[in-house]
Amino acid sequence: MAIPIVSSSSFPSSSHQWNHDVFLSFRGEDTRNTFNGHLYNALIIKGINTFKDDVDLQKGDEISPALLEAIEQSKFSIIVFSKNYATSTWCLDELVKILECQKSIGQMVQPIFYDVDPSDMRKQLGEVMDMHEKKFKDDIQRVLRWKVALKEAANLSGWHLNNGHESDFIQRIVEETSSILMKRTFLDVAKNPVGLDSHIKAMSELLSVGNDDVRMVGIHGIGGIGKTTIAKAVYNSFAHQFQSCSFLADVWETTNQSNLVQLQETLLFETLGMNTNLKVGSVDRGITIIKERLCHKKVLLVLDDVNEVEQLDKLARDKNWFGLGSRIIITTRDQHVLDYHGQVERKYEVQELSDADALQLLSWNVFKKSYPEEGYEELTDHVVQYAKGLPLVLVVLAPLLCGGSKLVWESIILQSSLNKKIYERLKISFDALEDNEKAIFLDIACFFKGENKDDVTKVLEASNFHAVHGIQVLIERSLVNVGYGNKLHMHDVIQLMGRNIVHQESPNELGKRSRLWSHEDILRVLMENTGTYNAIQGIKLDLFGQKDILLNPSAFTRMKRLRLLIIRHARFSESPKSLSNELILLDWDGYPSPSLSSNFLPQKLVTLNMHHSKIKQFKGIKVNIFSLF
Repeated sequence: MAIPIVSSSSFPSSSHQWNHDVFLSFRGEDTRNTFNGHLYNALIIKGINTFKDDVDLQKGDEISPALLEAIEQSKFSIIVFSKNYATSTWCLDELVKILECQKSIGQMVQPIFYDVDPSDMRKQLGEVMDMHEKKFKDDIQRVLRWKVALKEAANLSGWHLNNGHESDFIQRIVEETSSILMKRTFLDVAKNPVGLDSHIKAMSELLSVGNDDVRMVGIHGIGGIGKTTIAKAVYNSFAHQFQSCSFLADVWETTNQSNLVQLQETLLFETLGMNTNLKVGSVDRGITIIKERLCHKKVLLVLDDVNEVEQLDKLARDKNWFGLGSRIIITTRDQHVLDYHGQVERKYEVQELSDADALQLLSWNVFKKSYPEEGYEELTDHVVQYAKGLPLVLVVLAPLLCGGSKLVWESIILQSSLNKKIYERLKISFDALEDNEKAIFLDIACFFKGENKDDVTKVLEASNFHAVHGIQVLIERSLVNVGYGNKLHMHDVIQLMGRNIVHQESPNELGKRSRLWSHEDILRVLMENTGTYNAIQGIKLDLFGQKDILLNPSAFTRMKRLRLLIIRHARFSESPKSLSNELILLDWDGYPSPSLSSNFLPQKLVTLNMHHSKIKQFKGIKVNIFSLF
């Protein structure tokens, strides 16, 4: 008696509609009231939805169409070969259909040889087929299909029972079937998977499933872009072509050794079988076990949301840990993790949704159809433009918009703060940064989006932020990108997340925030004569049109830590009494006074722009002139 591993080519496709877990094919006269009855009951008790014709077929139904449909809707077919199985034309038609489904939709197929040996079946094939050929001489093609199917089935690895204990045998079959089905349970992808087909196609080309090499493929991109959704869809599409599969979600949460041990145990549990209860004990021992137990297995492994190289190092350090044909998919917000690991040769960067796909995704989630309700076209377009192709934004906002009036839509669209769920998901990327990288990110989000990368780097280096490395980190983590003309770009929602972080520094007291960019907040600070503003490091005021501003001359005097000052398109009633000597960037278009105060000694200044100002002279030594070049 043997319990085999199901063929790697016979796991079901996720795109198919399944109504049954198991289809049980048997010759009723041989085993219905004995073995098959007990097997069926044991499967049902285990919670495995099993189709058995004499239970599920109502009398008077056309047998062939109903059975064909039941077979097509089953993930797993168990064929009970008994001594007289091949004499039943009904059984042979079932067998032909089962093997067709194995090839076309990846149905799992497992034979049970009940008191019959596969070699005996092959010997009996000739005389049984002779009988069928005589009876069906007018339909010889049908007989030929039976003959081919029987030959294929007799060569399948299966369960064997020869004078053994049926109860133990049945229990082992049920446990193995449950284990296989559990491992092949499809992942929940998305309620409305718009645009996934193109991602699956692109990933299919990178994975080249079927080749015997071991391949690691990275999926990277901004938070909320859909990396996990794509990985799940790919997993469901290709899992049936592997011996074992494992999807490890939220790997980034493993911040200590004990969590890594748990991940290693989950990986082994999912790839080696439900009866595997390995206790790894330590990370180093887990590495050894993974290498030893999986090096001969063709596995599909997904490591989702990885943010540290160490996590990869402990779970999939080297390709030779896994058997030929294995595929390891890694999703991350940080491209550097993939580059540094050194084994990920192929990478897929997820791009934003097109406006058409974004509109469709929003419409499905809000209106339950692929297009907007009449009268909501303009509002949906506003939401699409706000999301800028980020699926997370559309999916999170949809429940708030669904069933809402136009006034509700308008209020949500006009909100200046980021939705809490979106903010928390995106902030994960920020929280993973080092302190200087956080400072660089916030400066770009508040002041430097759209500015020349080299100019910004110069300013941030002078702030002791190690900007060359820091900006590269932000690029690798998809928080910033460099576009045409070497300009720094940032997704609007990511920028809003950054500005929300600054707002949370002090929701009610402007002087305790590190950066100010809102003209309402800045004008309030500049006109007030009370309060301390020692926390303020940067101000950018751009009124997009010349406007007269009433300035409290002492306003800037209280900003001792001010590094960055950018003022454009504003006419001030008078000049400030003094400016911070910590200034690194002074960009004041139209400065209102012919001179700067004598106590202004900005030795750290590296960028100076005083276009259209009234400046005629600097009183005293203001700056090392060579630092400006």
